[in-house]
Amino acid sequence: MVFEGSSAALSHTGKVRSNNQDSGYAGSNLFVVADGMGGHAGGDVASSLAVTRLEDLDRAFTTTSEAERALQSAVTDAAQDLISTVRARPELAGMGTTVSALIMVDDYAVIAHIGDSRIYLFRDGALTQITTDHTFVQRLVDSGRITVEEARYHPRRSVLMRVLGDQDPDPEIDTFIMPTQPGDRWLLCSDGLSGVVDDAHSSKALGLGLAPGRTADLLLKQALDAGAPDNVTIVIVDVGGAHPVFSGTPTIVGSASNPRGVEVPAARAGRAGWLHAARVAANEPTHFEPAPEFLEELIEEDKRRARRRRIGWIVGLLVVLAAFAAGLFAAYQWTQTRYFVGADDDTVVIFRGIQQDIGPISLSSPYEDTGLALDSLSDFNRATVEATIPASSLAEAEEIVARLESVSGGGQ
Repeated sequence: MVFEGSSAALSHTGKVRSNNQDSGYAGSNLFVVADGMGGHAGGDVASSLAVTRLEDLDRAFTTTSEAERALQSAVTDAAQDLISTVRARPELAGMGTTVSALIMVDDYAVIAHIGDSRIYLFRDGALTQITTDHTFVQRLVDSGRITVEEARYHPRRSVLMRVLGDQDPDPEIDTFIMPTQPGDRWLLCSDGLSGVVDDAHSSKALGLGLAPGRTADLLLKQALDAGAPDNVTIVIVDVGGAHPVFSGTPTIVGSASNPRGVEVPAARAGRAGWLHAARVAANEPTHFEPAPEFLEELIEEDKRRARRRRIGWIVGLLVVLAAFAAGLFAAYQWTQTRYFVGADDDTVVIFRGIQQDIGPISLSSPYEDTGLALDSLSDFNRATVEATIPASSLAEAEEIVARLESVSGGGQ
């Protein structure tokens, strides 16, 4: 459903860093943002390798399930590429990258995601974050320890819980399929945008109706105006009409756009660090694997919160059941303040309760057998008694029996 010219990609180093470790891709069917990490060279290589591995998926797929399997396999293969590269160049150990990728298949978007780059959907004037950040602070938000606003400024907001790296050959990747429709606008971005430009401003820019390229420029300006401490990569995809597969040249930005981007650079001389301290500082990785104490703290908090949730559900259920039981008991007690006159075999009986039953449960019981024989009543009175005569109190029931006795034996 994507037309040529209806997508755009750009990547910027930002105002602090001196090299761009992000990579972006906007093709015919495939759209990707990868945010590399791992120091001066590692991040460049990692994001470039990921995009290069995914490029082969920029083609037509028969079904969404086929595209989803291909996307899952390609991202896993990218992890293998990182592992192989680190084996060849141990000085790149620790490099990694996020991957947020989208393949259009007819009226559907097939998505794969790992890390804290994001995919948003702008539809009918509303911006919705589709992917979930695999970060330490997102876990804190999910567990209720901090708010979404607090997460934006948390000192550990860049600590990743999941990333495509050189350690795990089988990373846990989120994949899913979503329907899309004409008028939808998809935004893929690194945290260089989402970390400094809030959703309200992004939504306003996306809703201006500008072409994807101009919209991406506007979003980049907002990030730069906010200081842009990290690399900024933006891919925008507009959806509309039938989905032709065109053969236009894809737009590749960031590290992957450099023909040498996927080449492993030579190790730097030992003195480079202190000779260019400011430059090296600008290239320190922005993402770190969480220290064990943070993971343990989070795991324990999650366990405690899970226990509190279970206890809360149990207590809530018991309260509801108790209230229901109390209601039933109160209703039953009320029925026992009511009386009616009826028949039991061959005599007139005063019953306590009401005439209705609830399944096998009777809401009445004999209170007093009056000894008044049914045969002594007129046909009309006997039929009336057998049909039961309600009374609002015991005294009223006794009055009814007294009237029946006074006329018993007559009217045969």
